[in-house]
Amino acid sequence: QVQLVESGGGLVQAGGSLRLSCAASGRTFSVNAMGWFRQAPGKEREFVAAITWSGGTYYADSVKGRFTISRDNAKTVYLQMNSLKPEDTAVYYCAAAPGTSRVQGDYDYWGRGTQVTVSS
Repeated sequence: QVQLVESGGGLVQAGGSLRLSCAASGRTFSVNAMGWFRQAPGKEREFVAAITWSGGTYYADSVKGRFTISRDNAKTVYLQMNSLKPEDTAVYYCAAAPGTSRVQGDYDYWGRGTQVTVSS
């Protein structure tokens, strides 16, 4: 099993920034990619960004140029979110997968989520 714990959510005004963190522990040798997804009220969960341990990064078009995903060597992944918009308001989930994917079904492990609220 792999445990994922997110942190860093909160309330921010439009145009502001937040940085989310996701710490992975447990059998992390089975993980080769980690991603961020989000779910807004009344909407389906959607892909935000993903990163492989080799450093490859992938973004949803809606966040490209504003969000940056990164990682450190301690199996922690970050999502730097700049120029936030009210439509970025959602619960953000960290997930881990054996390979890179934009499809949530390909991710085996999930965190509990952290709320991000962007006020206008």
